[in-house]
Amino acid sequence: MSDSLHIHKPVHGHDHGHSCCASKAAPSVVNLGKAPTDGARLSSFRIEAMDCPTEQTLIQNKLGKLEGVQQLEFNLINRVLGVTHDLPDDGPIISAIQSLGMQAEPLKPGQEQQTSNLPAPTKPWWPLALSGVTALGAELIHFTNAAPGWVVAVVALVSILSGGLGTYKKGWIALKNLNLNINALMSIAVTGAVLIGQWPEAAMVMFLFTVAELIEAKSLDRARNAISGLMQMAPEQATVQQADGTWQVQEVKAIVLGARVRIRPGERVGLDGEVVAGRSTIDQAPITGESLPVEKTVGDKVFAGTINQAGELEYRVTAAADHSTLARIIHAVEQAQGSRAPTQRFVDRFSKIYTPAVFALALAVTVIPPLLMGAAWFDWIYRALVLLVVACPCALVISTPVTIVSGLAAAARKGILVKGGVYLEGGYKLDYLALDKTGTITHGKPIQTDYMALGPTVETTAPALAASLAARSDHPVSRAIAAVDKQSTPQPVDNFEALPGRGVRGDINGQTYHLGNHRLVEDLGLCSPELEEKLFALEKQGKSVVLLLDGSGPLALFAVADTVKDSSREAIRQLHELGIKTLMLTGDNAHTAEAIAGQVGMDQARGDLLPGDKLQAIENLYAQGHRVGMVGDGINDAPALARAEIGFAMAAAGTDTAIETADVALMDDDLRKIPAFIRLSRQTSSILKQNIALALVIKAIFLGVTFAGFATMWMAVFADMGVSLLVVFNGLRLLRK
Repeated sequence: MSDSLHIHKPVHGHDHGHSCCASKAAPSVVNLGKAPTDGARLSSFRIEAMDCPTEQTLIQNKLGKLEGVQQLEFNLINRVLGVTHDLPDDGPIISAIQSLGMQAEPLKPGQEQQTSNLPAPTKPWWPLALSGVTALGAELIHFTNAAPGWVVAVVALVSILSGGLGTYKKGWIALKNLNLNINALMSIAVTGAVLIGQWPEAAMVMFLFTVAELIEAKSLDRARNAISGLMQMAPEQATVQQADGTWQVQEVKAIVLGARVRIRPGERVGLDGEVVAGRSTIDQAPITGESLPVEKTVGDKVFAGTINQAGELEYRVTAAADHSTLARIIHAVEQAQGSRAPTQRFVDRFSKIYTPAVFALALAVTVIPPLLMGAAWFDWIYRALVLLVVACPCALVISTPVTIVSGLAAAARKGILVKGGVYLEGGYKLDYLALDKTGTITHGKPIQTDYMALGPTVETTAPALAASLAARSDHPVSRAIAAVDKQSTPQPVDNFEALPGRGVRGDINGQTYHLGNHRLVEDLGLCSPELEEKLFALEKQGKSVVLLLDGSGPLALFAVADTVKDSSREAIRQLHELGIKTLMLTGDNAHTAEAIAGQVGMDQARGDLLPGDKLQAIENLYAQGHRVGMVGDGINDAPALARAEIGFAMAAAGTDTAIETADVALMDDDLRKIPAFIRLSRQTSSILKQNIALALVIKAIFLGVTFAGFATMWMAVFADMGVSLLVVFNGLRLLRK
């Protein structure tokens, strides 16, 4: 009988590392190996130019040398850098970033999650247009011999300077910091082309590269906007009742807890709250992904960002704007972008080897054939420059975070909150799913169906005693028992104690009582053959039996029945279609477990389980070679949820803790979200593999074409940036409905 969810997931079987680039964890965290100090503080900065691993590496190397800086947190999607340091002010950090050619704008506490709404600075279009016109002009003049060579050089130089100064500036900074990023490689290649007299080609390469970078940035903005779009669902103002009873429009951020807010048909709910007057239907799809509107009346919860449809409602605010369910979802998704998926880790390791290797190969191509084979220096220098253009693994590096972010946003739209790329990518591996019963497969709102006094002297007093104990617990079975005795006031309970997986204990009027399940009676040694027979008859009907006991033995029994969700049957069917086996793990009795499992078509069921027993069941499945997920909603499930490959939490009943602690939270407690998540995971994994294969195969082909002497520099730009755009667009497919 538990009432909350607290899941702290240890490392098991996969790395909970952190990532770079737009992809259970905070944003990409880099510990610099310096001892933490008592006076350390966190400063946050928005860096407009920081949106890919190129800039992250430069900043990491620069600030890593700065005395007093202990840890860096990179959120590349929002272009936010967090710096943990003990410096007297932020000046040295800002100066260090400025030395890299970037501007760092200090952020106030709380502004970090608002930066994705800030518009990017607009750049004038004419320099790029001039670069394109003059690059094309240089090619035409050279091809037609319409003017001397020096004219071609001047026109090409205008193109390079108007379109490529930014690339040269970034490239020079990278080279000074011994970093071979794409800007450094492109600067070397274009300069080399100029030095061997290939002016028109140098100009066209720089122009095409700049255009490709612009298109790539716009494509990344689409993934970024998929997250920031969530923020725009909540209105900025709401109608609030004042102290004198009048209604006034106020800024949502200024509305305090407990305030009474009114929403009319067609308006969006501004804050989380509880309905205090009115009846209406609300479209909760933005939060829970439910396809149909949900009826709301007094006592029901409403969520910020949802849409009131039919009638007028008044609700009491239960969470401030920055702590609403919507705000926590956005925060969780942004944090999830920092968790490094397995494919991301592979790409990072590969790129660290690939780029220097290709650069060394280019140097070898420059000197070995002319020196050892008597080949023409011009031809092989040109081929080496072509190699440099394709040396940067941009397509590989960028494909993974874009795909992961797109998948995270697609899941959030469906009401599935995934706490990191490691879980989104790992979901496809699951082949076994363990599920709790109450509140997971069933509605979790059972009603009392039977009452039986086990002694003549307690027939009238037992219900009140049981209700007094049950009222202290939030477990659904306890609520069902407490709800029957609404007339009398609950008696004071002293020394109350929850007994996980068994029941509760407390003192009433100086007498110790227990209220619990069959397992508790066995543990107390108070069972008998006659009682076993009564329990068996009720449990066989799929009912949960709770007993009230004192020191002498059982006083009364209460039978409670829950109903199965229609969505559970459909979810189990879909899981089986996906090849995933199902197992029920419940603290309820084995007969009830078998009965409920049979109703929904599960493969296996195990009852009478304590939290440790559920954990052992997961361990046993691992020992058999299975990849196991666990679904639950209570503290009883916490050990099993933590041990499972992926822990799925039913978040509607306990949204706060579920969002903060689970690997995956189902916002409307609909089990059909799990097969939807697995299908999304399989699609994400497939796209990641496609992108890696595309990037590697195309680069391998182009390297062969280069050695054969058929490749040109502008073709290399198309090959390199073209495949980058291809994998970006492929990853964005996950955002399609």
